[in-house]
Amino acid sequence: MTKIIYKQYDKKLISTLPVVSFPGRIVTVFSPGETRLAVNYLLSQGILGVDTETRPSFKKGYQHTVSLLQVSSREVCFLFRLNFIGMTPDIIRFLEDTTVPKIGLSWHDDVLSLKKRCDFTPGLFIDLQEHVGEIGIEDLSLQKIFANLFGQKITKKEQLSNWENQVLTDKQKLYAATDAWACIKIYDELMRLKASGDYELIDNNTYEIQDSLPEER
Repeated sequence: MTKIIYKQYDKKLISTLPVVSFPGRIVTVFSPGETRLAVNYLLSQGILGVDTETRPSFKKGYQHTVSLLQVSSREVCFLFRLNFIGMTPDIIRFLEDTTVPKIGLSWHDDVLSLKKRCDFTPGLFIDLQEHVGEIGIEDLSLQKIFANLFGQKITKKEQLSNWENQVLTDKQKLYAATDAWACIKIYDELMRLKASGDYELIDNNTYEIQDSLPEER
């Protein structure tokens, strides 16, 4: 069955969609020893989704350092509490790895933020924003891209919460894990559609213009 996708997804429709959440196991990492074990597991996987979270600053000109690095396989997501463990040698080993593809969104910005903690040479990272255009999608936000491809909503309610809290809430953990896992889902679907061509791209702006034209008399 041919999939219908849109050049630009109507933001007003997102609130009507069912909410999607990461279905797997979430592990919070607090120590260098746990970090080593987590990184060893992650680098044994075939593909990973990545994202970061930073405590929001409501003071103009001031920005906090990255608080959380979340990395997900298809089944398990690890939440590395960087504000507690820092950029350990194993974190750097992970970030510089060139063997496992790591999928992110606007990852260039995340790299710049992580480098403020410690300099490193980025390994094999793939930015979704550089690939959605290959099938005609113009949106660049994770929420819109996911809604467009899957008809489901990624909630953003925890985005501006305090990511430096001593203990993250279950909602924060699920939000962080979902964002990382969603990157894998999107990448898989983009590659499938690109290879099969089994989709129809709709230009909503064209339809809106046509709908607004007066009828011929």
